[in-house]
Amino acid sequence: MKLLLVVFSMMMLTTSYGQDWANLEHFRADNAKLGLPKAKENRVVFMGNSITIGWLSAMPEFFDGKPHVNRGISGQTTPQMLLRFRQDVIALQPKVVVILAGTNDIAGNTGPSTLAMIADNIKSMAELAKAHGIKVVISSTLPAYDYPWKPGLKPAEKIVALNKMLKEYAEQNGHIYLDYFSAMADERNGLPKKYANDEVHPTKMGYEVMAPLAEAAISKALNH
Repeated sequence: MKLLLVVFSMMMLTTSYGQDWANLEHFRADNAKLGLPKAKENRVVFMGNSITIGWLSAMPEFFDGKPHVNRGISGQTTPQMLLRFRQDVIALQPKVVVILAGTNDIAGNTGPSTLAMIADNIKSMAELAKAHGIKVVISSTLPAYDYPWKPGLKPAEKIVALNKMLKEYAEQNGHIYLDYFSAMADERNGLPKKYANDEVHPTKMGYEVMAPLAEAAISKALNH
Protein backbone atom coordinates (compact mmCIF):
# COMPACT_ATOMS: atom_id res chain seq x y z
CA MET A 1 0.00 0.00 0.00
CA LYS A 2 2.84 2.39 0.91
CA LEU A 3 4.59 1.62 -2.38
CA LEU A 4 1.40 2.41 -4.31
CA LEU A 5 1.13 5.74 -2.51
CA VAL A 6 4.74 6.61 -3.39
CA VAL A 7 4.18 5.70 -7.05
CA PHE A 8 0.96 7.73 -7.12
CA SER A 9 2.75 10.74 -5.59
CA MET A 10 5.51 10.53 -8.18
CA MET A 11 2.94 10.34 -10.97
CA MET A 12 1.17 13.42 -9.61
CA LEU A 13 4.46 15.35 -9.49
CA THR A 14 5.19 14.40 -13.09
CA THR A 15 1.71 15.48 -14.13
CA SER A 16 1.98 18.76 -12.21
CA TYR A 17 5.45 19.82 -13.26
CA GLY A 18 6.20 17.82 -16.39
CA GLN A 19 9.49 16.16 -17.13
CA ASP A 20 11.51 19.41 -16.97
CA TRP A 21 10.70 20.51 -13.43
CA ALA A 22 13.63 22.93 -13.22
CA ASN A 23 12.97 24.25 -16.75
CA LEU A 24 16.44 23.38 -18.00
CA GLU A 25 15.25 23.77 -21.59
CA HIS A 26 14.29 27.42 -21.07
CA PHE A 27 17.75 28.87 -21.65
CA ARG A 28 19.53 25.93 -23.29
CA ALA A 29 19.54 27.42 -26.81
CA ASP A 30 20.34 30.93 -25.53
CA ASN A 31 23.30 29.57 -23.57
CA ALA A 32 24.67 27.79 -26.62
CA LYS A 33 24.28 30.94 -28.72
CA LEU A 34 25.91 33.14 -26.06
CA GLY A 35 29.06 31.05 -25.84
CA LEU A 36 31.98 31.76 -23.53
CA PRO A 37 33.09 35.23 -22.42
CA LYS A 38 35.48 37.22 -24.58
CA ALA A 39 38.94 38.04 -23.25
CA LYS A 40 38.74 40.53 -20.36
CA GLU A 41 34.92 40.41 -20.38
CA ASN A 42 33.47 40.93 -16.90
CA ARG A 43 30.43 38.76 -17.50
CA VAL A 44 27.75 38.85 -14.79
CA VAL A 45 24.90 36.35 -14.61
CA PHE A 46 21.71 37.30 -12.79
CA MET A 47 20.05 34.16 -11.41
CA GLY A 48 16.50 34.51 -10.18
CA ASN A 49 12.77 34.42 -10.74
CA SER A 50 10.20 36.83 -12.23
CA ILE A 51 11.74 39.78 -10.39
CA THR A 52 15.00 39.12 -12.25
CA ILE A 53 13.54 38.41 -15.70
CA GLY A 54 11.10 41.31 -15.32
CA TRP A 55 14.06 43.69 -15.36
CA LEU A 56 14.40 43.13 -19.12
CA SER A 57 10.96 44.49 -19.92
CA ALA A 58 10.63 47.19 -17.26
CA MET A 59 14.16 48.62 -17.53
CA PRO A 60 16.00 47.04 -20.49
CA GLU A 61 18.63 49.78 -20.53
CA PHE A 62 20.17 48.25 -17.41
CA PHE A 63 21.34 45.31 -19.55
CA ASP A 64 21.94 47.07 -22.87
CA GLY A 65 25.58 47.25 -23.88
CA LYS A 66 26.77 45.48 -20.74
CA PRO A 67 28.09 41.94 -20.23
CA HIS A 68 25.07 41.24 -18.01
CA VAL A 69 23.24 37.96 -18.66
CA ASN A 70 19.70 37.55 -17.32
CA ARG A 71 18.75 34.01 -16.29
CA GLY A 72 15.54 34.63 -14.36
CA ILE A 73 12.54 32.32 -14.78
CA SER A 74 9.14 33.45 -13.55
CA GLY A 75 7.70 31.53 -10.61
CA GLN A 76 10.84 29.59 -9.77
CA THR A 77 11.93 28.53 -6.33
CA THR A 78 15.45 27.94 -4.99
CA PRO A 79 15.51 24.14 -5.53
CA GLN A 80 14.67 24.71 -9.20
CA MET A 81 17.40 27.34 -9.51
CA LEU A 82 19.89 25.05 -7.82
CA LEU A 83 19.18 22.30 -10.36
CA ARG A 84 19.85 24.61 -13.29
CA PHE A 85 22.73 26.51 -11.68
CA ARG A 86 25.48 24.57 -13.46
CA GLN A 87 23.90 25.02 -16.88
CA ASP A 88 22.67 28.59 -16.54
CA VAL A 89 25.52 30.04 -14.47
CA ILE A 90 28.68 27.95 -14.13
CA ALA A 91 28.82 26.83 -17.77
CA LEU A 92 28.66 30.49 -18.87
CA GLN A 93 31.88 31.22 -16.93
CA PRO A 94 30.92 34.63 -15.50
CA LYS A 95 33.14 36.65 -13.21
CA VAL A 96 30.16 37.32 -10.92
CA VAL A 97 26.77 35.79 -10.18
CA VAL A 98 23.97 37.83 -8.60
CA ILE A 99 21.49 35.54 -6.85
CA LEU A 100 18.02 36.88 -6.05
CA ALA A 101 15.61 34.26 -4.73
CA GLY A 102 13.38 33.10 -1.92
CA THR A 103 10.04 34.83 -2.23
CA ASN A 104 8.43 32.06 -4.31
CA ASP A 105 9.60 29.48 -1.78
CA ILE A 106 7.88 31.45 0.98
CA ALA A 107 4.78 31.55 -1.23
CA GLY A 108 4.97 27.76 -1.50
CA ASN A 109 5.14 27.67 -5.31
CA THR A 110 6.71 24.20 -5.34
CA GLY A 111 5.52 23.05 -1.93
CA PRO A 112 6.24 23.96 1.69
CA SER A 113 9.72 25.26 2.52
CA THR A 114 11.26 26.31 5.80
CA LEU A 115 13.50 29.35 5.90
CA ALA A 116 16.44 27.04 6.60
CA MET A 117 15.68 25.07 3.43
CA ILE A 118 15.58 28.26 1.36
CA ALA A 119 18.81 29.57 2.85
CA ASP A 120 20.52 26.20 2.33
CA ASN A 121 19.66 26.20 -1.38
CA ILE A 122 21.05 29.71 -1.79
CA LYS A 123 24.16 28.70 0.17
CA SER A 124 24.60 25.70 -2.14
CA MET A 125 24.46 27.96 -5.20
CA ALA A 126 27.01 30.27 -3.61
CA GLU A 127 29.33 27.38 -2.77
CA LEU A 128 29.08 25.97 -6.30
CA ALA A 129 29.96 29.37 -7.71
CA LYS A 130 32.89 29.85 -5.34
CA ALA A 131 34.25 26.39 -6.21
CA HIS A 132 34.36 27.50 -9.85
CA GLY A 133 36.05 30.83 -9.22
CA ILE A 134 32.89 32.92 -9.58
CA LYS A 135 32.41 35.85 -7.22
CA VAL A 136 29.06 35.77 -5.41
CA VAL A 137 26.54 38.52 -4.76
CA ILE A 138 23.68 37.35 -2.54
CA SER A 139 20.70 39.67 -2.82
CA SER A 140 18.19 40.25 -0.08
CA THR A 141 14.73 38.96 -0.87
CA LEU A 142 12.56 41.94 -1.82
CA PRO A 143 9.86 43.11 0.61
CA ALA A 144 6.39 41.62 0.28
CA TYR A 145 3.51 42.29 2.66
CA ASP A 146 1.23 39.78 0.93
CA TYR A 147 1.13 37.68 -2.26
CA PRO A 148 -1.80 38.46 -4.57
CA TRP A 149 -1.80 34.90 -5.95
CA LYS A 150 -1.72 33.34 -2.47
CA PRO A 151 -2.98 35.83 0.14
CA GLY A 152 -2.79 35.42 3.89
CA LEU A 153 0.68 33.87 4.23
CA LYS A 154 2.12 36.92 6.05
CA PRO A 155 5.45 36.80 4.20
CA ALA A 156 6.84 40.09 5.53
CA GLU A 157 8.17 38.73 8.82
CA LYS A 158 9.54 35.60 7.10
CA ILE A 159 11.41 37.70 4.55
CA VAL A 160 12.98 39.78 7.31
CA ALA A 161 14.18 36.60 9.02
CA LEU A 162 15.45 35.06 5.77
CA ASN A 163 17.39 38.20 4.88
CA LYS A 164 19.07 38.16 8.28
CA MET A 165 20.22 34.59 7.61
CA LEU A 166 21.48 35.49 4.13
CA LYS A 167 23.35 38.57 5.33
CA GLU A 168 25.08 36.64 8.10
CA TYR A 169 26.07 33.85 5.70
CA ALA A 170 27.42 36.31 3.11
CA GLU A 171 29.48 38.18 5.69
CA GLN A 172 30.86 34.99 7.22
CA ASN A 173 31.88 33.54 3.86
CA GLY A 174 33.33 36.53 2.05
CA HIS A 175 30.42 37.10 -0.34
CA ILE A 176 28.81 40.45 -1.16
CA TYR A 177 25.40 41.08 0.38
CA LEU A 178 23.15 43.20 -1.82
CA ASP A 179 20.53 44.88 0.37
CA TYR A 180 17.55 45.83 -1.77
CA PHE A 181 15.21 45.38 1.18
CA SER A 182 16.34 48.35 3.28
CA ALA A 183 16.07 50.72 0.33
CA MET A 184 12.60 49.58 -0.74
CA ALA A 185 10.59 48.46 2.31
CA ASP A 186 7.76 50.58 3.68
CA GLU A 187 6.50 50.80 7.27
CA ARG A 188 4.79 47.38 6.90
CA ASN A 189 8.00 45.77 5.67
CA GLY A 190 6.15 45.52 2.37
CA LEU A 191 6.83 46.89 -1.09
CA PRO A 192 4.94 50.16 -1.76
CA LYS A 193 2.89 50.49 -4.93
CA LYS A 194 5.24 53.11 -6.37
CA TYR A 195 7.86 50.34 -6.54
CA ALA A 196 5.47 47.50 -7.46
CA ASN A 197 1.86 47.77 -8.62
CA ASP A 198 1.03 44.37 -7.12
CA GLU A 199 3.44 44.95 -4.21
CA VAL A 200 5.68 42.09 -5.41
CA HIS A 201 6.97 42.69 -8.97
CA PRO A 202 8.93 45.93 -9.40
CA THR A 203 7.87 48.77 -11.65
CA LYS A 204 10.49 50.73 -13.56
CA MET A 205 10.77 52.98 -10.50
CA GLY A 206 11.47 49.92 -8.40
CA TYR A 207 14.21 48.76 -10.75
CA GLU A 208 15.65 52.27 -10.77
CA VAL A 209 16.19 51.89 -7.03
CA MET A 210 17.71 48.43 -7.51
CA ALA A 211 20.02 49.24 -10.43
CA PRO A 212 22.68 51.38 -8.70
CA LEU A 213 22.69 49.05 -5.71
CA ALA A 214 23.30 46.09 -8.03
CA GLU A 215 26.04 47.88 -9.95
CA ALA A 216 27.80 48.87 -6.71
CA ALA A 217 27.65 45.28 -5.46
CA ILE A 218 28.98 43.93 -8.77
CA SER A 219 31.84 46.44 -8.75
CA LYS A 220 32.68 45.46 -5.18
CA ALA A 221 32.65 41.77 -6.09
CA LEU A 222 34.90 42.29 -9.12
CA ASN A 223 37.43 44.10 -6.93
CA HIS A 224 37.01 41.82 -3.92
